[in-house]
Amino acid sequence: MSFSATNLAQPLQLNTATPRSNDKPSLLLPKTSSFLGSTRNFRPTSLSANPSHSNAHRRSAVVAVSEAVKEKKLHASTNLLITKEEGLELYEDMVLGRSFEDMCAQMYYRGKMFGFVHLYNGQEAVSTGFIKLTKKEDSVVSTYRDHVHSLSKGVPAREVMSELFGKATGCCRGQGGSMHMFSKEYNVLGGFAFIGEGIPVATGAAFSSRYRREVLKQADCDHVTLAFFGDGTANNGQFFECLNMAALWKLPIVFVVENNLWAIGMSHLRATSDPEIWKKGPAFGMPGVHVDGMDVLKVREVAKEAIGRARRGEGPTLVECETYRFRGHSLADPDELRDPAEKAHYAARDPITALKKYILENNLATEQELKAIHKKIDELVEDAVEFADESPLPPRSQLLENVFADPKGFGIGPDGSYRCEDPKFTQGTAHV
Repeated sequence: MSFSATNLAQPLQLNTATPRSNDKPSLLLPKTSSFLGSTRNFRPTSLSANPSHSNAHRRSAVVAVSEAVKEKKLHASTNLLITKEEGLELYEDMVLGRSFEDMCAQMYYRGKMFGFVHLYNGQEAVSTGFIKLTKKEDSVVSTYRDHVHSLSKGVPAREVMSELFGKATGCCRGQGGSMHMFSKEYNVLGGFAFIGEGIPVATGAAFSSRYRREVLKQADCDHVTLAFFGDGTANNGQFFECLNMAALWKLPIVFVVENNLWAIGMSHLRATSDPEIWKKGPAFGMPGVHVDGMDVLKVREVAKEAIGRARRGEGPTLVECETYRFRGHSLADPDELRDPAEKAHYAARDPITALKKYILENNLATEQELKAIHKKIDELVEDAVEFADESPLPPRSQLLENVFADPKGFGIGPDGSYRCEDPKFTQGTAHV
């Protein structure tokens, strides 16, 4: 059994016929689909057509995937892929992510946030589709585009906004900022500024889950780790090393590639010898899947399979979600490199609008119920801004915390007090 191209229903009818502006014949890409990853949402992942392939362990690691999606489609009494409650949960989480990021843009331009701020607009279907299927004990590792991952995992909007404001009430007490969200309570193991930096951390978390279950005999430890990263990361060494390790040890991890087609200002098509990232999974003995990352229902079905097989101890999965960011790389990016026609094409495939259309057409909720969600989220985000703005800045003594295991002799005086609390500690350094 394997992930199959026919296993998944087509919940959202989205127009993908318009070619992207940078699909040039000289790139020698397949002309069978406007998606660069594959001609369908899924591809079989067998490494070889030869049934006598000598590496039986490796072959089984690739094809050992349940057909739960196919069975669901065959036996369901309805064609709907979600219930009303599920639909409203997905919609609310996606609206929260979008509204929160739009507010971040306002606050950044008003001078409430500093440094680089990278927004997630357009990619909400990936975060929601995966993270809303996890348990609180499951771990999420993110990149510098980490606000929405944290919100989807349950970190309160107040704590995320306060962290962006650099306030003591933030999830990292104001010391992490936009690119370094972390929450021990919700098992958000960090946003990482350098690409590929978080993948080894995620692999270690997945190893910890298996070790606790099999060595420490914690039978209830079926925790799964989600590692999110972008297309630019898929050419980095840590990515390949961790795919190998995860497959070798059958770790409970899902590698989620958020392929938004651009690594800062570099087109994905010009940066890699084979733009189909999902193919790298079978090369290491794990399923590789490509899915429309602008469709939360398709992402959710793939996520169920991948998370389920990880939780059952069947090993890792590589999922390539083809998506698109609606804003520049960061709020400091004027976004002049991408073709306006390309941006307009993907804006017309807004994942929130598509889910709303599906909900209304299938009578899962009324327009009034969806409007109530928008009102609720607007109030939530406004409250987060007010809370962050009124929160105190971190004390000076916090500068030396979580830096050295034993800071005595550096920042702590003989009497045990922090030297940086002494006004003379920073005397003469104001010009730096």
